[in-house]
Amino acid sequence: MKYFKRISDIELKRKLKASGALLIRGPKGCGKTESAKQFAKSVINFDTDEEAELLMKTAPQLVLVGETPRLIDEWQEHPKIWNYVRHEVDNRRKEGQFILAGSANPEERIKMHSGAGRFTTLNMKTMSWNELGFSTGKVSMKDLFKDSNENIDVLDEGISLEFIIEKIVIGGFPGLIGKNLSSAVDLNQSYLDMICEIDMSRVSNIKRDPIKVEKLIRSLARNTATLTNIKTLMLDIGKNEKTEISRPTIYQYLDALKRLMIVEEQPAWNTHIRSSASLRKTPKRHFCDVSLSVAALDGDEDTLLNDIKFTGFLFESLVIHDLNVYAQANNAKVYYYQDSSGLEVDAIVEKRNGDWIAFEIKLGIGQIEEAAKNLNKFASKIDKTKVKPPKSLNIITGTGMSYTRNDGINVISIGSIGP
Repeated sequence: MKYFKRISDIELKRKLKASGALLIRGPKGCGKTESAKQFAKSVINFDTDEEAELLMKTAPQLVLVGETPRLIDEWQEHPKIWNYVRHEVDNRRKEGQFILAGSANPEERIKMHSGAGRFTTLNMKTMSWNELGFSTGKVSMKDLFKDSNENIDVLDEGISLEFIIEKIVIGGFPGLIGKNLSSAVDLNQSYLDMICEIDMSRVSNIKRDPIKVEKLIRSLARNTATLTNIKTLMLDIGKNEKTEISRPTIYQYLDALKRLMIVEEQPAWNTHIRSSASLRKTPKRHFCDVSLSVAALDGDEDTLLNDIKFTGFLFESLVIHDLNVYAQANNAKVYYYQDSSGLEVDAIVEKRNGDWIAFEIKLGIGQIEEAAKNLNKFASKIDKTKVKPPKSLNIITGTGMSYTRNDGINVISIGSIGP
C-alpha cells in the first residue's frame, strides 16, 4: 500500500529525537498508525493483538520488549501502559524508544502520571488539500509570517465550485483516496454510525443513547463553523429532530466526541482592542473532517449546490481544518475573533511569540471587497501598544487566482496555500 507523505512527518521525526516516547493523537482513520510505522521498528496493536491483552494481565513489562522505536497502537485500550512506558523511559535514558498512537483520550478518572520530560505529543488530522495534491502550496503560511512579505502573484489552475463541493463530500480520510463519491458517502456515514453505536460508549462507562448521539451530531453538522452554545443546540435539536436532550446529556456527549477527537473546538482570540466592545468567548465547533458534516445530514453534491449559504460554512470549516495543519507546522494555533459589535474574523493564526496573521474565508470571489473591508476595520481596532501588528491580512477564496491587492491584503486561493 502506497504511503502518502504527511506534513506532520517532519514534526514526528523531530519530536521522536527529542524525547524517550512520543504520543500521537488524532481521530480514528486519520493516518496515525501508517505515519508511525514509517519510523517504528516493531509494533504491538492493543486493538487487535490477542497477545497484548494477555500480556497486560500477566506481564505488562513484556509489551515494551522489542526493537525501538516500538509502536504501541491504540494504547488507550489499556491506559495503564502509560505509566509502564514512563518508567521504562526513565530507566533506559534514551530518545526515540516508544511511539504511542491512539484515537481516543482516556477518561480523566484513569490515574496517569504526567509524562513531562519523557513524552512529546503530536496531533494528527485528516489530510489537508496540500497533502492530497489539490493545493500547490505556492503560497506558504511560513512566508505570510515574514516581516517583509513580497506581493503574491500566483496563477494556479482554476478550481471550480463543483470540484470544491466534490472534495468536501469525499473528505480527507486517507482511506478514501481514490474512492468515488458514492463509496465515500457510504463510508463516511458508516464511520458516524460506528461513532454513535460503539465508540461513544467505548470511551466512557456512561451509557449512551445512539439515537440521541446521532441527533446531536446532526445538530452540530447544521451549525458547523458557527457560534453555538448549549442552549442553542438544545433548541435546534427540539425544532429539527423533534427530540429533547437535556443540558447535562449534551455536555456528556460533547465531552465524549471531543475525547474521540471527532469534534474540535476553535477557541476565541483573547486580545486587546481599542474599543469598549466585549470579546466573544464561546468556541466554534468543527468536525475533524468536513465530510462528516455532509454525511451526518445525508447530503450530496446536489444538496450543497442547492444551498450555497450552508456550503459556505462547510468551506470555512474545510479551510479552518487546513489552516490548523499548516499552523501546526509553523508552531502556531488557530483562533477566531468576534466582538459584541458584530465584527468577526474567521481565523487568527498566532505563534507563541505573539506574531499573528488574520484570514477571512469566502467561497466566492464576489465577497472579496466585503472581506477586505472587514479585515481593515478589524486591524484598526487592535491596540498596537499592547499587541503586535499583524504580519499579514489575508482572504482565502474557493476560486480564482492568488494575488496581493493595492491595500496590501492577500487574496489566496485554497488551491495555492500550504504550510
